[in-house]
Amino acid sequence: MTEHNVSLRNLNTFGLDVTAKVLLRIGTLDELQEVISDNFRKDEPVLILGGGSNMLFTRNVDGLVIKNELSGIAITHEDESTVTICAGAGVSWHELVVHCVNQGWGGIENLSLIPGNVGAAPMQNIGAYGVELKDVFHSLEAIHLKTGELRHFTSSECTFGYRESIFKLGLKGVYIITAVSLKLRKQPQLDISYGAIIQELESMGVHSPTVKDVSQAVIRIRRSKLPDPAKLGNAGSFFKNPVIENAQFEGLKKSYPEMPAYPSDKKVKLAAGWLIEQCGWKGKVVGKSGSHRNQALVLVNYGGATGNEILQLSEDIMRSVFDTFGVQLEREVNVY
Repeated sequence: MTEHNVSLRNLNTFGLDVTAKVLLRIGTLDELQEVISDNFRKDEPVLILGGGSNMLFTRNVDGLVIKNELSGIAITHEDESTVTICAGAGVSWHELVVHCVNQGWGGIENLSLIPGNVGAAPMQNIGAYGVELKDVFHSLEAIHLKTGELRHFTSSECTFGYRESIFKLGLKGVYIITAVSLKLRKQPQLDISYGAIIQELESMGVHSPTVKDVSQAVIRIRRSKLPDPAKLGNAGSFFKNPVIENAQFEGLKKSYPEMPAYPSDKKVKLAAGWLIEQCGWKGKVVGKSGSHRNQALVLVNYGGATGNEILQLSEDIMRSVFDTFGVQLEREVNVY
């Protein structure tokens, strides 16, 4: 379905009221390839939009917006110990998690309640509570936005990193992801060592947890800390947790012995939320935007904020953290 001069307010979780010149909702591969073929001849700019949960709009879109609504969840391979599932890029990520958890398949229960759609998951290698998408990733399918060619990508070809992949780097804007395949375990190996999962399970009275128990614990933790985008505009974690050299961390630890840190590939990962909070931003309201009162890492739209106001807030926070700690924060969201 094609719409003209349409507001994207309800299609991005910040609730930013920007306008798209043309919005096209795509539900099949044939539709997508036809649109790409037509658009290639016109040579117009294209923006791909999934769940809109990782996007900060700072201006109107003077071109074509393709809303990826490719659906479906199917088993593509199964043996005694594993199952490989393929999900359309337009499927809600949490819907996929719930589906797998209900089957007793393990691997993505720690990624419960992450906003957005399946197609965005490999783009930024989503992660939470000690688990990343790459840990269960099998492959994906994507269509080249110029040629319409369908290509399969393996895990190594996606070059996954911390909250990034080749689709945010060298191939950014080149492909649209159409389907993602994950390999999950029928005899789950639960990871409950990260964060407050163990404590939450104990508060639930669970001592021998299942994948469903872990998923429920993660949901409870996230709901206690993070605002619901349906009620308060936000994109979840706005910044990445910075990774620094050991030598820099040792210097910081002398001045801030309580600074939380985690080993990360022979370096040290810091908690961006803690850094932001120490600089006095947690709960601070600036105009119609601010840093959330329960999680400084989350920037929110209190109603009527523009993307540029939120962008400016993020720049002020980044400058403040750098001036205080000498650590450069990096945005996790895509800025348009």
